[in-house]
Amino acid sequence: MTAPDRHNQSRHDRATQNPDGRNRKDIEPGARVRVVEKRNQRSGETTEGIVQDILTKSPSHPHGIKVRLESGEVGRVKEVLAS
Repeated sequence: MTAPDRHNQSRHDRATQNPDGRNRKDIEPGARVRVVEKRNQRSGETTEGIVQDILTKSPSHPHGIKVRLESGEVGRVKEVLAS
């Protein structure tokens, strides 16, 4: 496989992956997501849930958009899951 083929393959892989949660436009109330709560930032442990509210007002955030889940937990989105 030549270098350009590898580059094209990785671009294709990224296009088929779930959004990573850094862009507000990819998240909406009712979406199923994985978040990292503040207390779990060091371990990276994620919590899966349904978005109730989007708390970050800016269009993007390098560490993930902050949301409140229906369960009441608050964290930064690491992955938006297929519904």
